[in-house]
Formats: sequence, C-alpha cells, structure tokens
Amino acid sequence: MYGPEKIQAIVEATLQSKPKGMTQWSCRLMAEAQGVSKSTISNIWRSHHLKPHRVKSFKLSRDPKFLEKMTDVVGLYLNPPQQAIVLCVDEKSQIQALDRTQPGLPLKKGRCGTMTHDYKRHGTPTLFAALEVLQGRVVGQCYARHRHQEFLKFLERLDEEFPGDVPLHLVMDNYGTHKQPKVQAWWKRHPRFVPHFVPTSSSWLNLVERWFGELSSKRVRRGSFRSVADLVHAIEEYLAAWNENPRPFVWTATVESIVQKLSRCRQTLEKIQPGCTLPRKRQGKRRAKN
Repeated sequence: MYGPEKIQAIVEATLQSKPKGMTQWSCRLMAEAQGVSKSTISNIWRSHHLKPHRVKSFKLSRDPKFLEKMTDVVGLYLNPPQQAIVLCVDEKSQIQALDRTQPGLPLKKGRCGTMTHDYKRHGTPTLFAALEVLQGRVVGQCYARHRHQEFLKFLERLDEEFPGDVPLHLVMDNYGTHKQPKVQAWWKRHPRFVPHFVPTSSSWLNLVERWFGELSSKRVRRGSFRSVADLVHAIEEYLAAWNENPRPFVWTATVESIVQKLSRCRQTLEKIQPGCTLPRKRQGKRRAKN
C-alpha cells in the first residue's frame, strides 16, 4: 500500500505531465516513472476516474446568432408546430464504395468476422436525406454530385413525398448549396417550405446526423462494394428496411440545459486559453418559433 502523498503524486503526474516524446501515459510507462507496479497505477487511475488512453472531440460554435438559431431549432423539436411536418435535411457526401482486396471470414463461435485492412476505391455517391422527426421515416436519394442542382431535385422529391399544403419545416446546416440564389428563389415559389438553419459548427443539432451514424455503422462501414451502383443499392435496401419499422430520435435537451453546459465549457476553455471568446447568452427572452 502507498500513502496519500504517493497517490497524489501519481495523480498529478498523470494530469500535468506527459512521457518524453509522447502524448499520453500508459500504465507501463507511469509505473516505470513512479517506481510502482502496473496494477497499482491501474487501481489509482480507476479510483480517480482517470483514462489517459481516451480522448473525446468537440467543437464549440462561434456563430454570433448561436442562441437565436439554437432556440429556433430546439423549439421545433420540443414544441413542433400544429398541422405541420418537421424534417431534418442534410447530405452525406462522398460515401466511399470500398471493395476489400480479399474475402473475409464469417462470424463463428469464438471468433469475430474478419475483413482486410486494405481496399479498392470505386467512386463516391452523395446521399440526400430527410428525417421526419415525429415518425422517424427517412426519405433518401443518391446522386453522383453534390451541388445546388441535386439539392433542388431532392426538394422536388420532398414536395412529392409530402403532398398537399401542409407546411414543411426543414432543419438544415449552413452549407452554401442550401443558400444558393436559385435555391432561395425556389423557397419563394414554394412558401410551404420553411427553412431553419442550425448554428455553424453545430451538426449535433440536426437529428438526421444521428441517422447517418446508423447507416454507416450498420450498412456501409463493414460492407464491400464492387461499384458505386452496389453501394447505392445497399443504401436503398437499408432505407427500405428502416422505413418498414421507423424509430424516431427523441430530442430531450432544453435550451436552458444546453446554455448551461456551454457556459461550463466556455469557463473551462477560458481558464486554459485566456483569449478564447465564445458566443454568450444574450439579454432578454426568446421564444421558439412554432
């Protein structure tokens, strides 16, 4: 057993130093540096919830209208407008049609499935998709390119998929295709389409991104495709299977809870980087657009 002073020294070394020429400590390296066993380091790290081998990515928006846009989108999720449909729209661009160089082994008892680490590239389609927030149904269409012309075709597809005069509220990111002059003219000719833009660097606010994750993990990442047509067919199969029993993604975070979390992140970053400035909560109350 080691005393509290030794334990504190190991914790501080983990938090405040790095091994020579490396980015993070391992149990073996820290054990050698501190003159203790690997199991001791492991137990100390576990008791103090330290995981040097793990790292999470983040991106905080610097959009000057962050709060306004976030309130608008979250309001659509938590208080959707009556007699209207909310669609989360985005493009999953450059999906690679990868063909493995050798056939892998199938799953069996005591052994996971295998696949070669190398591959052949056969091209990249772009998937335009719209997630119906209430029902979870997804409308998708693959195109060879990723331009405003393809986006306009997809908007026409949505106009056919949701006939009538029911308003369609579209949650989208700030990609230039969505704000191209011809697209803006299309919005004016089709007033039932109401665009809502998430803040910059805030793709987590668009629920269709969550569905893209499902598509990647359950159909694309472990697949092998000999052509773009094979990949497109696989995506269409997954779309059909999903829509047989669609599952909506339920948004629960309120504007207040998001602002509080971002405020804590801002305070932490300002301690590390004193010159760092991030969007702050504006004075006055804002109402979600319904």
